[in-house]
Amino acid sequence: MRDMNLRHKIIFLAIVPLALALSAIALVVRHQAVTLGQQQRASVQAAYLASKDAELKHYVDLATRAIAHLYESGRSDTAVQEEAKRILERLDFGDDGYFYVYDQRGKNLVHPRQPELVGRDMWDWRDASGSPTIQLLIARANEGGGYVRYLWEKPSSHTVAPKLGYVVAIPNWGWVVGTGIYLDDVDAALEKIDNQVSGHIHKTMLLIAGIAILSALVVALSGLLLNVSEHRVADAKLKQLAQRVVRSQEEERARLSRDLHDGISQWLVSIKLQIEAAVIRLSGTPEQAAAAKLSVERTATQITDVLAEVRRISHDLRPAILDDLGLAAALEHLCQEWSSTASTPIAFHAGAQVDTLSGVANTVLFRIAQEALTNIARHAQATQIDMQLHADAGHVTLEIGDNGIGFNLDQIDDHPKRGIGLRNMVERLEAVGGSFSLRSSSEGTVVTARIPHSTAPVYPHV
Repeated sequence: MRDMNLRHKIIFLAIVPLALALSAIALVVRHQAVTLGQQQRASVQAAYLASKDAELKHYVDLATRAIAHLYESGRSDTAVQEEAKRILERLDFGDDGYFYVYDQRGKNLVHPRQPELVGRDMWDWRDASGSPTIQLLIARANEGGGYVRYLWEKPSSHTVAPKLGYVVAIPNWGWVVGTGIYLDDVDAALEKIDNQVSGHIHKTMLLIAGIAILSALVVALSGLLLNVSEHRVADAKLKQLAQRVVRSQEEERARLSRDLHDGISQWLVSIKLQIEAAVIRLSGTPEQAAAAKLSVERTATQITDVLAEVRRISHDLRPAILDDLGLAAALEHLCQEWSSTASTPIAFHAGAQVDTLSGVANTVLFRIAQEALTNIARHAQATQIDMQLHADAGHVTLEIGDNGIGFNLDQIDDHPKRGIGLRNMVERLEAVGGSFSLRSSSEGTVVTARIPHSTAPVYPHV
């Protein structure tokens, strides 16, 4: 019964951190996906509208060139103007693309799709939103030409839809010539993007949930397959289980560090490159291109900040400096970081030939240093800390001393709820064949950890 309870605890301790880590990753991924979708929607909308602006101006230029030979002739009689009207009536593009003409008083002169408007005074006409559309079109044309947004009935569907118009003035005849493009196509394209983003987010969340469930099942199945012999001494079984917890924790930290750095980080880098490439491809007027470029560059900066945060999480889970530069450099970096956040100075010294241990042994000493500094911060009330890493012919030794108030070792040993950190240090060292010693008095405390040069951890068999 005691073995079964311990097994359940180990399974619980393995599944909970895994579930929390996957949940955190899922939240980060979902947030980034939603943000990216919104940014993509804004970029597509800006690019689409910019292309529509250029397209409209091109259409009006074509229309004015089609009748240029008439109004540049210097004639303004009725025959010439009627010929120009017939030319404009025959020009169209698509089912809903046509050209219209108004005079300066708002009278409609040409409207191929709604001939009932021809000859009608529309100066006071307002669209469904109450905007004086014809007045705005005439005013914009007299300013030198430009764009106007308004609501108008779409000929193909006979429904009112948002429209973007471009108008120019023909001052010789007192005309305003223009055309427009209905924007409901833009809304449909943006809705399609929203649906795609939502679908991708849903699939990603399902994938992460599937990974989480599969991982939990694997951990649970591994726990059920543990075959702990009931004939072993209780202390030996506890030691083996403690060793498995230590190994599982370190493997989990290393795995999460690798996944965060090589997975999410590389994905975000790819997104950053795509956005930067999009800046180059954006087209339109210089002002529009500059505004779009600034928007995408700000997005790239935000993603760079996300990359920095991912690297920070990766460093917290397992410092890369421990694998890249060795134990001495990792401990020195730990002391520098600890001193920068605490008020107690640390003097660190490393001798020669101290980076001769295995990766597991280096991790054990690094975790012991972290645990010792945590205990000092919580209990010692020290004003000075000394950390030394040195080696002799057979061992690498780590000593951490402080000038704090110390504690009674007997009281720690006799109390079941105290000294958990010290017991963790002992169990970590025993897993790699090392030894642990502790001296404490009112003048301070010294923690000593020693590991043989040639050591390999022996983990219990599954």
